[in-house]
Amino acid sequence: MNPIPSTAEILAFKMLGQNVNKRWIAWAYDMLEAGFESENLVILAGEVEPYNQFELRSLTDKVLTELNLSWANHELVYKNYVCYLVTKALDHEIAAVSVLDILKEIYIKNNYEPPLHDFYLLYFAFEDLKYSKDQGYWDGATRQNIDKIINDYFMEWKAKCG
Repeated sequence: MNPIPSTAEILAFKMLGQNVNKRWIAWAYDMLEAGFESENLVILAGEVEPYNQFELRSLTDKVLTELNLSWANHELVYKNYVCYLVTKALDHEIAAVSVLDILKEIYIKNNYEPPLHDFYLLYFAFEDLKYSKDQGYWDGATRQNIDKIINDYFMEWKAKCG
């Protein structure tokens, strides 16, 4: 049995040290619905606000260990999270610029890790073109073609996802 797609997001959140929030709880519930079962997963799925981060960090460690899910391979976690987000954007479940913004923020907060560099550049090219006819981030990007460039880049990424 394979984990649900949003597991990529949860592992990225864990790796990045983000607080446990309602997305984690929804993920736990969805994992239970998908047939995964553990005592701690049931507990996590039943959590309600306000969240005690100290307790929930420990609980999520237990859940991920029980499910044999690791966030230790940062390169793989980044790749899977990008694939998850790109797929959501291509399926029109999330705006492409929102994906770029998420990945740009991760890129900045994590000392400019190379795998996310192009998302950073595309984000600022898109933003500059909202207010100006010129941008200096992505060669050849204009107001007329930036959406296509982003979509094409996302399609390239999706092809790598396998």
